[in-house]
Parts: sequence; structure tokens; C-alpha cells
Amino acid sequence: MHPQIILITGASSGFGKFTAQMLSEQGHIVYGTSRKPSENIGNIKMLAVDVTNIQSIQYAIDKIIWEQGRIDVLINNAGIGIGGALELATEQEVSMQMNTNFGGVVNMCKAVLPFMRKARNGKIINISSIGGVMGIPYQGFYSASKFAVEGYSESLAVEVHPFGIKVCIVEPGDFNTGFTANRNISEVTMKDMDYGQSFAKSLKIIEKEEQNGCHPRKLGTTICKIVSRKNPAFRTKVGPWVQVLFAKSKCWLPDKVMLFALRIFYSIQ
Repeated sequence: MHPQIILITGASSGFGKFTAQMLSEQGHIVYGTSRKPSENIGNIKMLAVDVTNIQSIQYAIDKIIWEQGRIDVLINNAGIGIGGALELATEQEVSMQMNTNFGGVVNMCKAVLPFMRKARNGKIINISSIGGVMGIPYQGFYSASKFAVEGYSESLAVEVHPFGIKVCIVEPGDFNTGFTANRNISEVTMKDMDYGQSFAKSLKIIEKEEQNGCHPRKLGTTICKIVSRKNPAFRTKVGPWVQVLFAKSKCWLPDKVMLFALRIFYSIQ
């Protein structure tokens, strides 16, 4: 396999770390990003990048172009989660969620695309979520950010097609990563008389499903296949088979059935 120059955001832990390591083991030249300065992880060259900060992004891109002359693959993986009721979310929480999970994808794509257009070649892999296919209760703005990634990616795929650039979406279900422990929890929701008890019950279910989810290597294997293929599928769902099947069924299930199933699953009466 011809080595490719790959940039993956959020590579210090979870999906990003496993995927970066697997791509590096296949002989690719891999650059990873993390919000805080980090030592290189094996052969992975780590760069300090805040995906909401244009200046830090541009510094990283310029460094890679100076060292390698090109970027073949961009994997937008960085993201955060905030749990709480939509009604009670603060302006800061909404901004943080949307700016990181959606705005970060936009910022990274805008920085890399000029070089891919010039080369008339490139691949962008945006990590969405099964939560970007259906709205997850008490993770509403996480779902909203991933729905935004879905729409953005569909439009982008059409716009950059003439330049030989492929855009793909990966929609993971529940995986056992550090995402669970790092989720920000709305204390206001926890203490609310109307939402508090329901939120606590749903959160336990969410965390249990994540902790019993697939190993991150499963997602890494999926991304490695997308990187290696000349014409990969635009959309790929990966995770526990029940979740993948349920997400696929959304296109033909009546809305009221889908919403009823979500209420039952997340114990919202």
C-alpha cells in the first residue's frame, strides 16, 4: 500500500488514538492532534490543535505541508459530549458543543481543502454518530451537532467531487472509550424537579451501553478500510449490531414508532 499522509483530530485517546496507531502500523505517515501539547505516540506525530481556534489549525496544517508537501487524508474525530435537558442548556454549553463537534469539522475542512483541490486528490472522513441519525434524549445538542455534520458532509461531497476529493461519514454506535468519563453533565438538569429523575435514569442507561459497547479497534478497522479504498461508501454505520440495525430502520419505520422505541429504550415515561 502506498503510504499516505494522514491527519486525524482528537488522537490522544479513544477512537482517535486507536485509529492513528492502526494507520501508522500499516505504514502511513500519521499526524494526530490534541487540545493540549502531547508527546508523540509511537510514530504518530502529535500536534497541539484546538479545532475551534483557526490560528492553531493553520499552524498545524502549515507544519505538515512544510514537512510532507501534502495531506492525503483528513479524519475529523475530535468531539465532546454534554448531557442534560435541551431546555436547560446554557448558552455556553450549546456554543461549546456546536463549535467543537460541528464548527471544528468546518474549520479543519476549510484549512485542508485548498491543498487537496490543488492536488486534485484527497479524502475527508467525518466521524458522525448514530446520534446523528436519530435524536438521543438528554444528548440533544450532541445529536444536533452530528446532524449538522451529516448535512454539511452531504453538501461537501457534491461540491468537491469535481476535484477528485472523496468525502465519507462514519456513524459509530456505542463504544467503550473515555468518552463516557469525559462527558460534561448538566448539574442544573440533575437538580431540576421535572427533568432530574428522568435524566438520571436515562444517563445510567447511556453510560451502561457505552461501557458495554464495542472495542475502539472495531471502528479503527473500519476507518482503515475506508482509507485504503479508492471509492469507499459515503456513509458507514459501525457498532453493536442492534444499534446499527435500529439506525438503518429509521428510513422506513413510522416516526411515532421510532420515537416510542426511543422513549422505551431510554426509560422516559
